[in-house]
Amino acid sequence: MDQTTPATSQLEFGNQRFLRDLLGQQDVHLRGIENALGVKISASGNSLIIAGDEDQRDIASRVTTQLYDLIQRGYPVYPSDVDYAIRILSQDHSANLKDIFLDTVYVSSNRRTITPKSLAQKAYIDALRRYDIVFGIGPAGTGKTYLAMAVAVAELMKHKVSRVVLTRPAVEAGEKLGFLPGDLAEKINPYLRPLYDALHDMVDFDRVQKMIERGVIEVAPLAFMRGRTLNDSFVILDEAQNTTREQMKMFLTRLGYGSKAVITGDVTQVDLPTGTRSGLKEAQRILRNINGINFTLFTEKDVVRHRLVQDVITAYERDQEEQERHDEERRTRRRSHLQARPDHRHLRHGSGSKPDRDPALEPNDPASPGTESGRGEPRLRDGSDDPRAE
Repeated sequence: MDQTTPATSQLEFGNQRFLRDLLGQQDVHLRGIENALGVKISASGNSLIIAGDEDQRDIASRVTTQLYDLIQRGYPVYPSDVDYAIRILSQDHSANLKDIFLDTVYVSSNRRTITPKSLAQKAYIDALRRYDIVFGIGPAGTGKTYLAMAVAVAELMKHKVSRVVLTRPAVEAGEKLGFLPGDLAEKINPYLRPLYDALHDMVDFDRVQKMIERGVIEVAPLAFMRGRTLNDSFVILDEAQNTTREQMKMFLTRLGYGSKAVITGDVTQVDLPTGTRSGLKEAQRILRNINGINFTLFTEKDVVRHRLVQDVITAYERDQEEQERHDEERRTRRRSHLQARPDHRHLRHGSGSKPDRDPALEPNDPASPGTESGRGEPRLRDGSDDPRAE
């Protein structure tokens, strides 16, 4: 029950045990809501009293009532879930947390339920289930690869696909690693380690090893995809911003019958050599109007890592925008300076250069270049014509 006064909102909850779960250990959940929204929340019996700005009170009321409803349905709420709920309802007041948090993608090996944590993640998962080719583009930490892998493993366990193929280009992230020791598998393993980490987080280690040995799960660099046709497979291309145009086309044309392809990347973290265009950027431009291909875009608001990661991404994006604005201003000033500069090209050759010849002047005209001061036919000092001209 919601009882509202001009400065406060009072919420009534029916079950004391569920309310304790909503408050969190030592009221950690309430403190998170207070810090994020700038409100004050006090508990009294089965009631919560929220004081603060009207808009922020409204969001806080929606967060608490919807989280309480999730707890009633058996969903365990953690401090991170409170943070995600605040982000979602701040973006869209009409959002329903049940539709997002209760959409179970996969239950991992440690019994942890993998679910979407933002509106974009929910749209991404829906696209993964509906489309055969999906692009997930956005900053690091938004769950692009992790959720794609969760859906892939879930499809594999349901026998909807016969294998999962994970690939990424072997491109160094700025630093030079030099010659790596070992055979081919050991050389490329550092580039593929993030994919193994996500995989082991969902399936226990021994089971993953057996699947890899049988070829049910394959982790390989992008170069190994050339010349293959991948039927009945769930294929994930990670770090796609580091593909070239040719590599991206090669990967997309590997798709066979009964297969899905997911391409993930962050267009702000391209590690290709200077002057090389990113295949992910090119694909976004070329394929955006093709039916059956989905592009899901993430922002810093969808970051599900440490709360400071979102602030770090925002700060870098703001600095990048400032740099681009300053560069554009410098280019504009340079163009204006060049346009305002007077044209001195006609003085470039100096007084000793040969002037343009005027065809209207006679060759022996005193004003023509043939005069004594010019370089035409010489004349005698007494003014008579040169006898050699007769």
